[in-house]
Amino acid sequence: MKIAVLLYDNFTTLDAVGPYELLGRLPGAETVFVGKEAGPVRGDQGSLALVADRTLAQVTDPDIVLVPGGPGDRAAMADTEITDWLRAADRTSTWTTSVCTGSLVLGAAGLLKGRRATTHWFAMDDLGGLGAEPSKERVVFDGKYVTAAGVSSGIDMALHLLGRIGGDDLAQSIQLFTEYDPQPPYDAGSPDKAPAHIVKRMREEFSAEMSRTEPN
Repeated sequence: MKIAVLLYDNFTTLDAVGPYELLGRLPGAETVFVGKEAGPVRGDQGSLALVADRTLAQVTDPDIVLVPGGPGDRAAMADTEITDWLRAADRTSTWTTSVCTGSLVLGAAGLLKGRRATTHWFAMDDLGGLGAEPSKERVVFDGKYVTAAGVSSGIDMALHLLGRIGGDDLAQSIQLFTEYDPQPPYDAGSPDKAPAHIVKRMREEFSAEMSRTEPN
């Protein structure tokens, strides 16, 4: 089984690495990071890069496609080389997946029209504008399309997918191996739970960030 993780400039690293850490443990899995060019691709915090092993043109028939989100999503949405590749890869994939605003990139490729999907809470309206039916669920399955909400939810998505592909025992074994047993000190992981002043501040920061990263 070939798993292709798309990389583009200014992606959110955990969106890619979280699912990679779990899905890459499927028996017989071959995981490749793909980009427009082979070589290092910088994440949104600048100091960490992942290496694209192959170019888009070199990976034509992945079984699983994974698209991370991040501040670079707008440029990726407007990049026809990326959206053309996603449409081509989707024609033969068994699962087409995303984390966070990676679903916007799938939407820009026309793959989520009329489908239930999720994304980061701040981008729900954008997702609806691309023809999807937005859901506040943490992980959403609609046929072979699997979308996860913000950043950390990619780990949950990977566990759901492991269960579908390899069965409950495999998924639970990998969960135990990675000791994924979250016990956060705060209950502020969604806008419905976080203090109102924090939600307001984060909305303002996201709006400012989006203004800076809009493609010219």
